[in-house]
Amino acid sequence: MNASISNESSRRRGGLLDIAVVGGGMVGAATALALARAGFSTALIDVREPAPWDASAEVDLRVVGLAPSSVRLLDELGVWSAIREARASAYARMCVWDSENGATIHFDAADEGRDVLGFIVENSLVQTALWRALDEAGVRRIVPAEVSGYAMREDRAQLELADGQFVSARVVVAADGSQSPLRGMVGIGTRGRDYAQRGIVAHVRTARPHEATAWQRFLPGGPLAFLPLSDGRSSIVWSLPEVEATRVLAMDDRAFCEALGVASDFRLGPIEATTARAAFPLRLQLADRYEIGRLVLLGDAAHAVHPLAGQGVNLGFRDVTELRDVLVAARDAGSDIAASHVLRRYARRRRSADTLDALSFDALGRVYGWQAAPLVAARGMGVRLLEKTGPLKRLLGRHAAGL
Repeated sequence: MNASISNESSRRRGGLLDIAVVGGGMVGAATALALARAGFSTALIDVREPAPWDASAEVDLRVVGLAPSSVRLLDELGVWSAIREARASAYARMCVWDSENGATIHFDAADEGRDVLGFIVENSLVQTALWRALDEAGVRRIVPAEVSGYAMREDRAQLELADGQFVSARVVVAADGSQSPLRGMVGIGTRGRDYAQRGIVAHVRTARPHEATAWQRFLPGGPLAFLPLSDGRSSIVWSLPEVEATRVLAMDDRAFCEALGVASDFRLGPIEATTARAAFPLRLQLADRYEIGRLVLLGDAAHAVHPLAGQGVNLGFRDVTELRDVLVAARDAGSDIAASHVLRRYARRRRSADTLDALSFDALGRVYGWQAAPLVAARGMGVRLLEKTGPLKRLLGRHAAGL
């Protein structure tokens, strides 16, 4: 039997866990499940248990585009088949075009010898599938619970809960969102910028089929994406300046559908119907560091990016994979999983990759924000050249897929 597993019961009796994960969203739950399945004694702490996904309910407005790297992780964790069978929409193509110069770039899974580029799935479905697997994997769920304090001891990190209880672990993982209270407790700062935009989300029915294609148009005010749903509708994410977003949210359904049709250049024909709409603020935020002492950050606690590339949760799942692999390698080599060089290895690798991606998305948004005629023309020339340069375009596609 693996030494880490055989010692699990003694560690539990002594009250010392290998890993305590704070935050039970998609990334936090995946972290707890991945580390438990790797043989670490693990607890998941959250303020509440998520409401279970309901197949009979309307499709959740919050959806995510899962890249192949994320699907691979979820499959390794034993939850992907249930997610796909429940309600996941595969897309095989992506079309991105510029409203100012018409320059277009296409991505097709067939060019990579793959069946799909990714899947559009409700956040709540992914989270529910992960939570349902926690008990079987042996994850200790501490819910409801709120972390009110953090302290470093010689051989452990100690979390104080609001009810006065304590949880001790060799490593603590902060996966408690972009506003991460735990990140603040340990004094890790952030940098970034407010885009002064909001992302409007809704599900719409269009006159033309979405063709299992993700469509994205770059407009002067921000990108507009149509993501294919399994029921034939599209989930839209429309990034708009604050004032314009407020105006669009106040429209009645008929006016909204007309405005959305114009914004999309009627690529999928007239917008025939829409659900209720919601909006969320857009911000670039990167943690100054990903580790301190026995604590590491991942997911939105470490990085929040613009949704234009649809990579936010995929970056988070790549954090999960890297952390699991680094800790398993350390354990198997007989090293302390909480040793500073071990946690720094994870932090160095993921902070470098996440920062590069986040700043690339930010730069892309800035480039598409250019309005001067010479710059618009230059942007169009660049996109058309990229469309014709097969190897470079395939490299970009593989990077986005996490391959």
